[in-house]
Amino acid sequence: MSKSLFVLQNDWEVTTLAEACNRGGGEIQTGPFGSQLHASDYVLDGIPSIMPQNIGDNRINEQGIARITSEDAYRLSRYLVREGDIVYSRRGDVERKALVRSHEDGWLCGTGCLRVRFGNETSINPLYASFYLSHPDVRKWIVQHAHGATMPNLNTSILGALPFVIPSADEQHHIAHILGTLDDKIELSRQLNATLEQLARAIFQSWFVDFDPVRAKASGESDESICRRLGLTPELLALFPAALEDSVMGEIPVGWKINAVDELANRVAMGPFGSSIKVSTFVPEGVPVISGQHLRTFMLEDSTFNFVTEEHAQQLNKAAVQRGDIVFTHAGNIGQVALIPNNSQYDRYILSQRQFFLRPNPLLTSGNYLTYHFSSALGQHQLLANASSSGVPSIARPVSYLRSIKVLSPSKSILDKFDKVIAPIHSSIETSRSEAKTLVALRDELLPKLLSGDLRLK
Repeated sequence: MSKSLFVLQNDWEVTTLAEACNRGGGEIQTGPFGSQLHASDYVLDGIPSIMPQNIGDNRINEQGIARITSEDAYRLSRYLVREGDIVYSRRGDVERKALVRSHEDGWLCGTGCLRVRFGNETSINPLYASFYLSHPDVRKWIVQHAHGATMPNLNTSILGALPFVIPSADEQHHIAHILGTLDDKIELSRQLNATLEQLARAIFQSWFVDFDPVRAKASGESDESICRRLGLTPELLALFPAALEDSVMGEIPVGWKINAVDELANRVAMGPFGSSIKVSTFVPEGVPVISGQHLRTFMLEDSTFNFVTEEHAQQLNKAAVQRGDIVFTHAGNIGQVALIPNNSQYDRYILSQRQFFLRPNPLLTSGNYLTYHFSSALGQHQLLANASSSGVPSIARPVSYLRSIKVLSPSKSILDKFDKVIAPIHSSIETSRSEAKTLVALRDELLPKLLSGDLRLK
């Protein structure tokens, strides 16, 4: 008989996750191997394929999700997910997981993931199970039992051996309802932030990709009409050129330049070697370590961190980043990019071994502008053009390659205006994030008390 990972105040059954799945006709299964699904198989429009980078806080993040054809989905049908399944990352942040919701039924459990299924005849409430798997002691157990000191790896045997607590059906329902209500409010906040971020991206697209103000002036449209249609002030419109010219990057506004990133940066550097920062070196408090889970949106997500000691951080000083820096992922979930905002929770961070960073020169460019560029379609294409798809996806020679990338450099006066225009949007995002943090703290405080039976609400 399995032993609970934490003290229980009730005589609830304790078994293993594998046994709980088997009882209902379910199982724990890996996603397809890389040989079954190649990079060339992904399409723009099709069935979503859940990758580790799509696993958020108990939810699947659809932003940038890969897709496969219906034919490949049929060929790989044994790996499709159903509502109520739970998907884990097999590598890296192995304690992170996501519950499959109704609209995600039929998606693919992609390469690099594990699928937990309780089956059709189960007495397990999947929402309850997802919160149980969020318990700090459960997450700690998974990390401790994963293979690999530098890059933890999870498999079906390890996850199947996890002790699993099964309260009565009523207790499962009550726990799931209380925590699920808070979770839904947190998700609404996330959706609001996504909408606000899209608004800022739309402004970036209009000014710096489509060149709407420039094209409008070049067409002879009156300033009054342009300002009304594009939401610009006359003073702002006056900063934009009235014509386009040819360049190595195609047509660009007259007077704007093209620079290599190295010309606009004070510094571009890597995170530490894997041997310099391991799970065993983490401590409860200290200097926070940035990993891929913090880079899912435009601005760094100040969520749960691992920490290293101040002394260790001094040894890793070359991998230290600060407010205003732009952080990228060069291995694993490549393509991630996020700005450390001026009001971040900490004034200093250490990068993990899969990240690298760019420190913009504020006299020449804008961190906001560069971050939006590298998260745009063109910027992502530039970053991934030097990627290798064999083994763990990675960007070859990330620092020297990033330095060499050519970007459009608008006038500094327009970049300053761009920063000013999007500042209220970013402020609203930060306010919403702060409110969500309060809800997350409440949920995380209630979670262990409800799961242990210390707190019983009906």
